[in-house]
Amino acid sequence: MSVATGLAVAGNYFAQPLLDLIGRELEVGPSAAALLVTAAQAGYALGLILLVPLGDLMERRRLAVTLYAATAVFLLVSAMAPNGAVLMVSTALTALTSVGAQVVVPFAATLADPAERGKVVGTVMTGLMLGLLLARTASGALSELGGWRTVYWVGAVLMALMAVLLRAFLPRLGGDGPRQSYLALLRSTVAMFRLEPLLRWRAGIAALSLATFSVLWTSLTFLLAGAPYAWSESAIGLFGLVGAVGALTATVAGRLADRGLVQVVSGAGTVLLVASWAAMAAGASSLVLLLVGVVVLDLAHQAVLNSSQNVVYALRPEARNRINSAFMTAFFVGGAVGSALGSIVWAYAGWAGVSVLGAALSAGTVVLWVLERVTVSRAAGKSSPASIRTPVTTTTKGE
Repeated sequence: MSVATGLAVAGNYFAQPLLDLIGRELEVGPSAAALLVTAAQAGYALGLILLVPLGDLMERRRLAVTLYAATAVFLLVSAMAPNGAVLMVSTALTALTSVGAQVVVPFAATLADPAERGKVVGTVMTGLMLGLLLARTASGALSELGGWRTVYWVGAVLMALMAVLLRAFLPRLGGDGPRQSYLALLRSTVAMFRLEPLLRWRAGIAALSLATFSVLWTSLTFLLAGAPYAWSESAIGLFGLVGAVGALTATVAGRLADRGLVQVVSGAGTVLLVASWAAMAAGASSLVLLLVGVVVLDLAHQAVLNSSQNVVYALRPEARNRINSAFMTAFFVGGAVGSALGSIVWAYAGWAGVSVLGAALSAGTVVLWVLERVTVSRAAGKSSPASIRTPVTTTTKGE
C-alpha cells in the first residue's frame, strides 16, 4: 500500500523536469508547457473533492482498483500524446484519478489495529512522500534513457500492475452502510469542517506545514542553479534524495503517536519547522547548513502531518474518507499557496526573503497548535469527560 501511494502521486510530477524537452518536441512555448504543472495541481484538487469521499459510499477495494486502472490508462494517453493539448488533458485526468492514493491511506488506517494505527499510517505516508520527492529524479533518469515519453510508459505499466496487486491482496471493505446520494455525500464532506473543530485546527496546521515545505522546494532550484552553487539540472534533481531522508522518519513519528505522544510529536514538529529555517537562512553560502535545514524541515513536516492524520482519522471512523478528503484538500491548497508565494518572494527578495517567508509560515503552525491545545483544554474544563470527543479510537480491526 505504501508503494501504491508513492507510484500514484509520482505521476503528477513526471513532467516538471521535462518541460523543456516536451515543449520542443510538441512545439509549444515555455509558458504553455509550464501549464502542465498547473493542470496536474488542478486535477488532483478536483479528485480530492469529488472522488475521495466515494470511499464512504462504495466498496473501497473496488474504488481503489478502478482509480489505479484509470490512472494507468491516462498515463498511456500521455505517452502517446501527439500534441500539447492532448497531453494537457491527459495530465489533468491522470492527476484526477491519482487520488486513489488518498483512498488507500484511510483504507490502511481502517485495517490497522488501533494501537498500531500511527505506525501504519506513517509507513503508507512514507511511500507517498518518497513518490513526491523522487519522481523528478526518476523522470530525469528515464528521459535520458529513452526520451520524455519513456517515463509515462513505465508509469502506466507500474500503475496497471499495482491495480492488479491491490485487487489480489486487499480485502473487501465498506459499501454496506446507509445509502445516500452523491450530492449529499459531497455536502457532508464540507460539513465535516463545521462539525469537527479538531479537523479545522489540524487542517490549518497541516496546510501551513505543506506551505513552508513547498516554499523550500520551489525556491531551492533557483538557489542551487545560481551563484555560488551553479549546479546542473541533474545535480539539482538528485537533491531530492536529501529530502527523502526526512520522509523516512514518518514511521518513527507514527510509533510515538501510538504510544500516546501525538501532541508531543505535533508540538516538536512545529518548533522544528521554525528551527529548520534558522539553519537554511545561511544556506545561501553554506551547503552544510542548507543540507541540515532541509533534512530537519522534512523530518518536522512528516511529524506534523503524521500526528495530524492520527488525530483526524480517529474522529469519525464511519466517515474516514470524507474526513480525509476535507483534510487533504486543505493540505494541498496550502502547498499550492506556498509554491506561489515562494516564487513571488524569490523574484523580489531572493533567498533571504524566502527564509523569512518560510519561518513565518512555520511560526504559524506553532501558533495554531498552541491555540488548539488551549481551546481543547478550555472545552475539557467546561464539559464532562464523557461528552468530550478525543482523538482516541476504540474501533476494531476491519471496521
